[in-house]
Amino acid sequence: MRVAEQPHVVVGAPSPSATAADEAAMDLALAEARAALASDDVPVGAVVLGPDGAVVGRGRNTREADGDPTGHAEVVALRAAAAALGRWRLDGCTLVVTLEPCLMCAGAVLQARVPRLVLGAWDEKAGACGSQWDVVRDRRALHRVEVVPGVRAEESAALLRDFFHPHR
Repeated sequence: MRVAEQPHVVVGAPSPSATAADEAAMDLALAEARAALASDDVPVGAVVLGPDGAVVGRGRNTREADGDPTGHAEVVALRAAAAALGRWRLDGCTLVVTLEPCLMCAGAVLQARVPRLVLGAWDEKAGACGSQWDVVRDRRALHRVEVVPGVRAEESAALLRDFFHPHR
């Protein structure tokens, strides 16, 4: 892993709109992130909650494991949710992810019509949901996403710091 690939992670205060269910779902996303370490993938994890609050998709970064440039936790979780629900439109779902999505993943969130995004740490280097760009809330987009930041941010950031520390 090259130094240039390291995210610049920022921890902020949790959003006042975060719920106990968001915290519980972030526990699951953090478990996915830790599982990514087994394949030396960047520890980012995600879960998709269905309209009833049940987990309908899980994902972790798999770029190294699968040799797939689109193997980001969010894309993996969105694909799993679409397969479980039998539809590409994920109306009423919530994506919970340990790190702010990049441009590709923010685009996938919009394409899937996910109305709510819960994130852990901000990615000041490549984030596209409020830090570098704000693709998911751009007024020109056909769909806008509610962003709930800072849920378990310190734990999410610590996983990334610990992963990248030996690479510095």
